[in-house]
Amino acid sequence: MRRFPVFTVLLLLVPFIELWLLIKVGSAIGAFATILLLILSGVFGMFLLRHQGLVTLAKFQREMQTGQPPAQAGLEGIMLLLSGLLFIIPGFFSDILGLILLLPPTRYLLIKALLKRGVVSATGFQYSQSSRSYNSHDIEGEVVHRDDDTKNSLDRP
Repeated sequence: MRRFPVFTVLLLLVPFIELWLLIKVGSAIGAFATILLLILSGVFGMFLLRHQGLVTLAKFQREMQTGQPPAQAGLEGIMLLLSGLLFIIPGFFSDILGLILLLPPTRYLLIKALLKRGVVSATGFQYSQSSRSYNSHDIEGEVVHRDDDTKNSLDRP
């Protein structure tokens, strides 16, 4: 039997959290102020997203020019895209999550945690933390082919 996916739980839980926060903030400061705060947080988030996106793009280009793999800049770009999507969704909870992904210190810590857990590597996503496990029957070596070595050829008659 299939386990209940985490994404489904979040998809069902997040709207209830958003509504609960909107009701709490609306009852504390009023409906007009709540709507104004939502609009201002969205505009502020999009401004921050544009600024951080340009910084990340410059970092990505620098890494490409120096010949380094731009894994961290790519992950930052993905997090900034997700942050922008969260700011577009109206609500305080999504704005808080978007802000967490948008701020460089928390974004750096999240990327570091992802790289440490082995979820993401410089070449892409991995399915396990270690890419290869060795056992006692594995022999490490290298194949060398020389044209002048006819005595040790395996395809002799």
